[in-house]
Amino acid sequence: MREQLHAVVPVALAFSVPVAALGALLLHRMRRRSITAAVTVLVLVPVLAALVGVIGVSGFMYTPQLAGAVVVCGAVAVVTVPAAMMLGRGIASDVMWLHEARDAERAAEASRRELVAWISHDLRTPLAGIRAMSEALADGVVAEPDEVAEYARRIRGETVRLSGMVDDLFQLSRITSGALQLTLSAVPLQEVVSEAVAVEGVAAARKGVVVRAEEHGMWPVVLGSDPELARVVRNLLSNAIRHTPPDGAVVVAAGVTGDMAWLRVDDACGGIPEEDLERVFDVAFRGVTARTPEERSGGGLGLAIARGLVQAHDGMIHAHNHGPGCRFEVQLPLASVGGGR
Repeated sequence: MREQLHAVVPVALAFSVPVAALGALLLHRMRRRSITAAVTVLVLVPVLAALVGVIGVSGFMYTPQLAGAVVVCGAVAVVTVPAAMMLGRGIASDVMWLHEARDAERAAEASRRELVAWISHDLRTPLAGIRAMSEALADGVVAEPDEVAEYARRIRGETVRLSGMVDDLFQLSRITSGALQLTLSAVPLQEVVSEAVAVEGVAAARKGVVVRAEEHGMWPVVLGSDPELARVVRNLLSNAIRHTPPDGAVVVAAGVTGDMAWLRVDDACGGIPEEDLERVFDVAFRGVTARTPEERSGGGLGLAIARGLVQAHDGMIHAHNHGPGCRFEVQLPLASVGGGR
């Protein structure tokens, strides 16, 4: 028996080893291709190597043992190949998910760096002004009552601006960290829009921009959080007013399509370059090619915050060029299908 084994093993190895080597070479060439195919080949190579070895030992003559070996190898292949394909698809899916997660992490890190750069720049400007004016007051360089009052007014304006930037950062951090908790209720959009138009209308009038809400038969009632929705509308209006030239108009409208409410803010900014339309909601993005505001205040967070708040309401927001300017449209779920007043 031992002598037969010694005689059979070299023959089996002589046939099996080349097949295994070819399989290894094939796997090497497939290392940058389909994972599913590579795993399938990895499973088939041992089966084929064993089958070829058995055929070689049999001397290429049909025997019951050879038939049994072929049946066994075929059964093994029928079971293992589908399992290998499923495993390969699972591994490929996991690898793709890891790549996407890594890309998302890199994009988030780049966005954080960009945000820090923008905020650092925008913080330095008002802080430098406050410091210079406070030193002038402290040193007595400015002593006339009218000048002192003017410096105090400017300092107050810069502190209000800084406070707004800090508030934006806090709101954005709540959105991005998942700490934002919404208390949902039925919110009439007409009340939200009316209040936002009244508040933002002051800055618009100072610039010579007309802000109005279109009157129509029905304003939708949405399911949302009143403070956050007010923030969305005010951010959209503030952005539209900032980029609309004097004597221009900002128009707000709302309505219902299916089981969703929509809110539109149209401005007269002159349009956004097509390549920037997908970026207007990015953190700290402020395009200047077609949108040339008179002042570049804020940290460029208003639209990013608006998008985060809308998405927190299971809604959607997008922008496109429309007429003499841009249209920002928000879609929100209705408080009830067909709800409105």
